[in-house]
Amino acid sequence: MNWTITYYSESVQADILALPPGLLARYLRYADRMEIYGPDLGMPHTRAMGEGLFELRLKATEGIARVLYCTMIGKRIMILHQFTKKTKKTPLKELALARRRMKEVKDADTQKT
Repeated sequence: MNWTITYYSESVQADILALPPGLLARYLRYADRMEIYGPDLGMPHTRAMGEGLFELRLKATEGIARVLYCTMIGKRIMILHQFTKKTKKTPLKELALARRRMKEVKDADTQKT
């Protein structure tokens, strides 16, 4: 069974689709691979951020972007947040937002079962 990619919200999906063409092309290529091979493509494409949070690392001529995601029950990948990277370290506020969203979706998923 393949993995399924879902989005935290329509605005998260719209933000990703609004990425510059080179970054969007990388996202779409890696997303296709994650659906086949699972959420861990390994460095330099994906990286575990701890506590169940992962980042998809996008790099193109337009710059660097990160897509933060987690895995859910039933081979689902939940895309939580994306941002354009401007500094060497991932900003704490971006991680905090993704972790808050991850907790929300995992709590809701647990209550369904």
